[in-house]
Amino acid sequence: MNDIKRTARDAAADVKETYRKADGNESLGDKVANVGDRVRNAVEDAGDTVREEADRMSREASYEKGRMDELNRSR
Repeated sequence: MNDIKRTARDAAADVKETYRKADGNESLGDKVANVGDRVRNAVEDAGDTVREEADRMSREASYEKGRMDELNRSR
């Protein structure tokens, strides 16, 4: 899912950059806006990665807890 989100964010940033360059003059404000878009995307991508890893670790911990509970019940 992260790849889909990342691709969509990159495509949106590319469209914005193209629109900002459409008048033939890329001002300092346009460049700052482009950098802001890319930084925001990088932060959102990192957040997605952290959430995905936290979810994976939570699932693994629940699985291991279930295994230990089952093992303790069978004794």
